[in-house]
Amino acid sequence: MHNAAPFASLAEFSAILKTLRGADQVAIDGATARNAQLTKPPAALGRLEDLAIWYAGWRGQAAPVIVRPQVVIFAGNHGVTAQGVSAFPAEVTQQMVYNFQAGGAAINQLCKCFGATLTVHALELDRPTADFTEASAMSEAEVVAALATGWQAVDPKADLLVTGEMGIGNTTSAAAIANAIFGGEAEDWVGRGTGVTDAGLAIKARVVRDGLVRHVGALNDPIEILRCLGGRELAAMAGAIARARVEGIPVILDGFICTAAASVLERAQKGALDHCVAGHVSAEAAHAKMLSKLGMAPLLSLGLRLGEGSGGALAIGIMQGALACHSGMATFAEAGVSEG
Repeated sequence: MHNAAPFASLAEFSAILKTLRGADQVAIDGATARNAQLTKPPAALGRLEDLAIWYAGWRGQAAPVIVRPQVVIFAGNHGVTAQGVSAFPAEVTQQMVYNFQAGGAAINQLCKCFGATLTVHALELDRPTADFTEASAMSEAEVVAALATGWQAVDPKADLLVTGEMGIGNTTSAAAIANAIFGGEAEDWVGRGTGVTDAGLAIKARVVRDGLVRHVGALNDPIEILRCLGGRELAAMAGAIARARVEGIPVILDGFICTAAASVLERAQKGALDHCVAGHVSAEAAHAKMLSKLGMAPLLSLGLRLGEGSGGALAIGIMQGALACHSGMATFAEAGVSEG
């Protein structure tokens, strides 16, 4: 799990994105044929059938099962919190990391519930990124290091991955990335985050606008957008999602911040998120808009806005259910049931 990442620069990381493999068509065909033989009316399991076939294509097996889900959380601190964009102080990032490590957070309970392994990576919390209204959030070396941390955090033996995050100020960073990638106005992308007031929301919009003005030269390069406006935990999520693709591990995307990080990959290389499904749509208003821009339909809509991978982890149960039915049900022939 701790093998060195195969890139040492952003150019090398971008080159990897251009060589990503597709799904296994033989496995998709096999899973589709199996699905047609299961003891149920055609399409009676609705979207679960599509999910099972999609999953089978990335695992290269017609009848796979999920036995080794992994949830990985990355934590980072943001210099932009100096602008007053969060209702909480930056120290809370470290305090929540301790809570994850002690097993006391919501994500710990959800991982236990669905048999997922949880790993937590704190990325230089004592050294926040630069305030992106004044400078690039990260140098090339810093963003490459964060991408590499994400890359190395993935267990190659995992068969499903959820990436989550913790970082006071990171909804502002995610909103800036979304605005840079998808256009529109800052107000279209900022939300309440951890619970800021109307005045706080106006500050977030101003900060996002200022960030895009300062980094206008980076706006046509998604990886540069990540470097200039992102955070270490966002870059780490992007690195982990890219590694999962290389390893043939399907990914469940979490909420607004995770989706912003993932959208960098999709904009850098069309199809880079074909191995991903949206776990849920969060209460952060712009999340639904971002999923729509990416052409993704979320599995769950439960008004969650906690972060830390919680919505993605909950959706592990949906995926497990889809695969349990697909791979465990009898076919008509096996069950001795007459077909229609």
